[in-house]
This record gives sequence, C-alpha cells and structure tokens, in this order.
Amino acid sequence: QVQLVESGGGLVQAGGSLRLSCAASGRTFDIYAMNWFRQSPGKEREFVAAISTTDGRTYYTNSAKGRFTISRDNAKITVYLQMNNLKPEDTAVYYCGAGRHLGSSDYWGQGTQVTVSS
Repeated sequence: QVQLVESGGGLVQAGGSLRLSCAASGRTFDIYAMNWFRQSPGKEREFVAAISTTDGRTYYTNSAKGRFTISRDNAKITVYLQMNNLKPEDTAVYYCGAGRHLGSSDYWGQGTQVTVSS
C-alpha cells in the first residue's frame, strides 16, 4: 500500500499563487508516476498534471500549461504543484494520485481544497 498526504490548499485571490505538496510513504518502489487531479462540485474528477518518478517527464492539461508546474523531490518522495495566476475556475478539491503510469492512479490522497476568489 501507498499512503499519500496532501497539503498547501487554501483561499487565494484571483491572480495569486499556491503550492500544493503530496508526500508519499509505504510501498513507493512500486510507483512510477505521480499525478494531480481536481474535482469541482457537480463535476467529474479531471486530470491536471503528472510527473514520472523515473525520468521527470511532465504532462499537463491545457488549462494548466503555462500556469502550473509539477515537480518532485525523490529524496523526500514528495511531489509539488506550483500554481500561479490562479483563476476562479481553478477552485476545486485537488487530489494527489500515484500509480504505475502517467495519468493513472492506483492510490489517492484525501484531497486539499483550493478556493480562488474573484
């Protein structure tokens, strides 16, 4: 099993920034990708960004490109999501996921709320 703990959510004004963190523990040797997803009320969970834990390749949804940056600290087994120029439509619960493939998660964190006010 892999345990994921997110932190860093909060309330920010439009145009502001937040950095989310996700710390992994447990059977992390079985993890090759870490992902960020988000879910707004009444909507399905959607992919935001992913990073390979082996070679650092990154992928972003179109709405995140140019504003969000995913990075990792392999020593700490932690992944980050730096979010800049936040917009009200970025308001959601952000979930960290981990799995064997980019964009695919077998394990999930509990989620952290991000609220962007206009």
